[in-house]
Amino acid sequence: MELPGARRSAGSGAGRAGSALRVLVDMDGVLADFEAAVLRGFCSRFPGEPRVELAARRGFSVREQYSRLREDLGDKVASVYESPGFFLGLDPIPGALEAMQEMIHMQDTEVFICTSPLRKYEHCIVEKYKWVEKHLGPEFVERIILTRDKTVVSADLLFDDKDSIRGAEQNPSWEHILFTCCHNRHLQLRAPRRRLLSWADDWKGILESKRRQ
Repeated sequence: MELPGARRSAGSGAGRAGSALRVLVDMDGVLADFEAAVLRGFCSRFPGEPRVELAARRGFSVREQYSRLREDLGDKVASVYESPGFFLGLDPIPGALEAMQEMIHMQDTEVFICTSPLRKYEHCIVEKYKWVEKHLGPEFVERIILTRDKTVVSADLLFDDKDSIRGAEQNPSWEHILFTCCHNRHLQLRAPRRRLLSWADDWKGILESKRRQ
């Protein structure tokens, strides 16, 4: 199903004339605190094993970083976030719920939750839906976009903690705003790329600047 107003030139990165500003917001690491829950779960399940503290996290994939510590640790940390109840139990990122409720009521603004399920998706998908309903309500359940490839989704902005997002579309329509998380805070972005430090940062200013383009 094509979203309203989805036909637009790839890579335009500008607001569509006469259309609402469309904003995509990632879930894990942006709305829900994935990283802290992984560390807690790993320490609880494997108390004697070496672990990666949040301050030492580097790179988007926690599994890859643990595998570099010792090969078998990658599978062990993956077993934490692949387990039933993990995604449903994630704590909200501070300020995220309030920002989303405010954003959805902004004039001429469409907001969607755009999230990628795990390849081992047995528990992940349904728990993402349940998490959104629990913390944001049924209105946002209708605004969930599940996709392994975010580049094919048409929008003006994407708030996401993954530093590099690639897919079938080489020039996505959205501008990627890097949401600061423990694994990306050390990265230096080159202009014109932009970062949101937290939901206490000026996310409204980013929306308004995009609206003026």
